[in-house]
Amino acid sequence: MRVGITGHRGLSAEVESRVRAMLTAAADEFDADELVAVSCIADGPDAWWAEAVLARGGHVEIVLPAEEYREGLPEWHWPVYDRLYSAAAEVHRTGMRSSDSAAHMAGSEVLVGLSDVLLAVWDGKPAWGYGGTADVVAYAERTGVPVRVLWPDGASR
Repeated sequence: MRVGITGHRGLSAEVESRVRAMLTAAADEFDADELVAVSCIADGPDAWWAEAVLARGGHVEIVLPAEEYREGLPEWHWPVYDRLYSAAAEVHRTGMRSSDSAAHMAGSEVLVGLSDVLLAVWDGKPAWGYGGTADVVAYAERTGVPVRVLWPDGASR
């Protein structure tokens, strides 16, 4: 079972704690031997989902939206990114070089295409920019990939 992830970055520590617990519970619903997290491993839910799946003995496949993607992420996240990247069973590339919104959306489209279901750490609001969580959810819905929204009650971005 390939389970993709999309979600808001930059969440508060309190919301992060609650989302991590939701992702852990979601990972526990699957047989670890058959569970594959599909993730771009950005800081936030992308990395948390990959970590939760690996901690339970599952596997991770990474989608690399652009060759310069890592450099566009916060420097403090690079050690986590590098650890998850090196643990990947497979890496899928878009072929794009620059890490911009078009590449991020292209990566999300690849991610959705690889997924049997998409977890969305989403507050239900429109995307702040092209390729945001709402756009990824809409793409998954258009292409028939089931979406499961995870968002803590009363939480905000």
